[in-house]
Amino acid sequence: MKQKLDIDNWNRKEHFNFFKGFDEPYYGVTVKLDCTVAYNYCKLKDLSFYNYYLHKTLATVNDIPNFKYRIEGDEVFIYDRIDASTTVLRDDYTFGFSDIIYHEDFHEFNLAAKDEIERVKQTRGLFTTAQSAHEIHFSVLPWMDFTSVSQATNFKSGTSCPKVSVGKLVYDGNKKLMAFSVHVHHALVDGYHLGLFFEKLQALLNENS
Repeated sequence: MKQKLDIDNWNRKEHFNFFKGFDEPYYGVTVKLDCTVAYNYCKLKDLSFYNYYLHKTLATVNDIPNFKYRIEGDEVFIYDRIDASTTVLRDDYTFGFSDIIYHEDFHEFNLAAKDEIERVKQTRGLFTTAQSAHEIHFSVLPWMDFTSVSQATNFKSGTSCPKVSVGKLVYDGNKKLMAFSVHVHHALVDGYHLGLFFEKLQALLNENS
């Protein structure tokens, strides 16, 4: 479900109108987050670390209104729930796009994510399901400890979905760190909201649940 945002009474109306016409409206930030607690918890409970931090990422996205805004034509809509279109790597080193539904309960989410990942692995081609606006685009580069990353974006499509890329898990003393790169559409998301995203995500990764 979605509802239309009243742009005329939005305190970011001028910001929206300014940035929406940019040739390259996306900007991105890469931050290394401490995944020590999350990683150790998953190992202790025999859980998928990937599914766990994807769930925490979606929980963060769904907690910040600006990350749930989408541009459709000249309008902005607020979606009730944001899911994830992730890249799933197959045995032949191709990948396909998935549609992983967000559930607040991790165990429910984990079961659904496992089924969807396995489904995509058994398919061929890139598009294995219909693409939707109420998603983030999520990919993992586990081979690289990057400090920045660019995103392939088709601006003609009118997309305004946040794009998240995660790097290799690396060790820094007793800490386990991973780079999280987040690209957002500046007509919808400002630096404050992006900073809030990383703050909230780090807090969730520090939980033992």
